[in-house]
Amino acid sequence: MESLEEAELCFPQLNNSCRKTMNYHGGATLILSLLCCITLLTVVLNLLVIISISHFRQLHTTTNLFLLSLAVADFLVGFLQMPAEILVFQGCWILGDIMCGVIFFLSYLIVSVSVGNMVLISIDRYMAICDPMFYNTKVTLRRIQYCVCLCWIFSAVHSSWILRDFLSKPHLYNFCYGECFFISNYAEEIVDLVVTFLGPILIITLLYMRVFVVAVSQARAMRSHIAAVTLQRSETVKAKKSEMKAARTLGVVVVVFILCSCPYYCVAIAAVSNSIDASSTAIDIWLLYFNSCLNPVIYVFFYPWFRKSIKHIITLQILQPGSSEANLM
Repeated sequence: MESLEEAELCFPQLNNSCRKTMNYHGGATLILSLLCCITLLTVVLNLLVIISISHFRQLHTTTNLFLLSLAVADFLVGFLQMPAEILVFQGCWILGDIMCGVIFFLSYLIVSVSVGNMVLISIDRYMAICDPMFYNTKVTLRRIQYCVCLCWIFSAVHSSWILRDFLSKPHLYNFCYGECFFISNYAEEIVDLVVTFLGPILIITLLYMRVFVVAVSQARAMRSHIAAVTLQRSETVKAKKSEMKAARTLGVVVVVFILCSCPYYCVAIAAVSNSIDASSTAIDIWLLYFNSCLNPVIYVFFYPWFRKSIKHIITLQILQPGSSEANLM
């Protein structure tokens, strides 16, 4: 009987050890295998995006710089966050208090960075569609680099503030040894909801509504031929087809992100109001992380350049001299 109880403990040699929460029956093993496959797919696909945009000179555009930042965040989700969640799913945290604090910090950081990139992408599409004449002069690679750096810095500051007590004393939140757990207070939850969900969603919605209205009006003007300016002028003013296609594709990315993140934040809102237990959010967290796997899949379906770059990478053509100058468009 005593040996059976010890087998249920994460660390049998410690009196305050946590108990294992998962038994390796058929269903649990299947779920664990599925999570491992999603993790591997997330890492590989986002690594392909990072290599593609970084290597091929033709892809060094302002919009793709946002996609590169988003891919780095998604890669970290697959490389660090998903394996950590698998450990939590198995019931025993074996990496200690310091790594527990690091994982929670990265969790808040990556979600905040992803949301920030979504807002920046929406602003970029808004300026490309609604103000195409001045887009190339206002939106430069240097300014985009500054925006991306500020996004990461702000996210790091925000995450540090949310976890300021937890990072200094992570063990105070654990009820037993072998647990990695954090509960934020009411004020922190409200700030996080406003900064990383409600505020960005409002901005993104307003910008894409404006983009949609402008796109519809341009389509009507093109069909009715009522342009009051010369042909050369009209071709300059109206948004390029490539810009419209990029707006639609990135709009899909934004919508998928919102759909994947809504359950997590709805549960967070309910937890703040004490409607449910905050610990019952494992499915919502995995749905939020699964978005990191979906983004590259969306690129495969909508971006021909990504499919061509994957072919170059898989066939090792990128190792050839001058491969960075390849034509992917």
